[in-house]
Amino acid sequence: MGRIAADTSRKRIHRYYDYSLLFLTLFLVCFGLVMIYSTSSYNAQRVYRNPTHYLEKQALFAGVGILIMLFISKIDYRLYFKSIKKIRINMVILLYVLCLFLQIYVLIFGEVVNGAKRWISLGSLGKFQPSELTKIAVILFTAYIVNMAPRKLDKFTGFLRVLLFISPLLGLIVVENFSTALIICIIMVAICFIASKKKAYFIISGVALAAVGFLFIYFVSYRSERIAVWLNVETEPKGYQILQGLYAIASGGIFGKGLGESMQKLGFIPESHNDMIFSVICEELGLFGAIALILLFILFIWRIFIIAINAPDLLGGLIATGVLAHIASQVLINIAVVTNTIPSTGITLPFISYGGSSVMVLLVEMGIVLSISNQIRVER
Repeated sequence: MGRIAADTSRKRIHRYYDYSLLFLTLFLVCFGLVMIYSTSSYNAQRVYRNPTHYLEKQALFAGVGILIMLFISKIDYRLYFKSIKKIRINMVILLYVLCLFLQIYVLIFGEVVNGAKRWISLGSLGKFQPSELTKIAVILFTAYIVNMAPRKLDKFTGFLRVLLFISPLLGLIVVENFSTALIICIIMVAICFIASKKKAYFIISGVALAAVGFLFIYFVSYRSERIAVWLNVETEPKGYQILQGLYAIASGGIFGKGLGESMQKLGFIPESHNDMIFSVICEELGLFGAIALILLFILFIWRIFIIAINAPDLLGGLIATGVLAHIASQVLINIAVVTNTIPSTGITLPFISYGGSSVMVLLVEMGIVLSISNQIRVER
């Protein structure tokens, strides 16, 4: 009887898996596909004689990305940090070295689009942007460095140590892609901030990084020009896209014109399925749809936050923090640009904007976060 009582009182330990985060991810991807078709069908028919041209390409990358996400979610994330016996380094270091090679390669042999070398041609599959893969490398590599000696982050020299490791990738990216370099800085600082017990020196670090960023903007003509356009969007010729985006937002009203009924996407907003897709969402679904999407992103980020604070170890918490910082910063910056709150940058809206490289990288990141959630133990 005593043994039976002991067995009944013993709690069972189960692995947790955040199905709510999985559902939110799949919903955002599907919503993104709907909006990509809505925003691109006119131009796709006009240019390629196929209204589903962009939808088909995005759906292919999204489908492959979802399969990879589900596969990665069942792998223990700590395996990426274990040394491979024959070469005595782990997969995270290999990824870091690969990204260094790709960033050098793209600067030399990359395909020039709109005056910038950011893409590697993949033939019929389209173009690959190495800086997207670099975001994963920075998240994992920064978490790896910090996890090895977290107490060093209590001093400013510890932060400089992390910055020293990340600076090669950062320097290669900022040459052609300031906006992505900004996202990478935010990811790195967020991971270091969480690991550090002392926060005061981050104010100094933030001011110093902002000063360096200002120099990269001020002394590069096309970047400084964007500030002039931002301040005079109604009179500057290059403010046309932002101005048309604002017209789209204003004309949407409370409930919008209806899905597929946007007028601004008919050539007024160039490539409306990319960075400016949020403006078309506002026009077709109105203020109600825009707020609903923002709330959905807030819920999505909240689920990642819950995983971060309940991660089984510091490493898992730092990785989840990096992913959270990546997605939150891109959502905030994209919406701020579309509403002309800040100067224009080439930041996409996660899961919604068109881009195969972007959606696959985001889905890989979500696979890693789900993997962290799968290592959490709960009592039932």
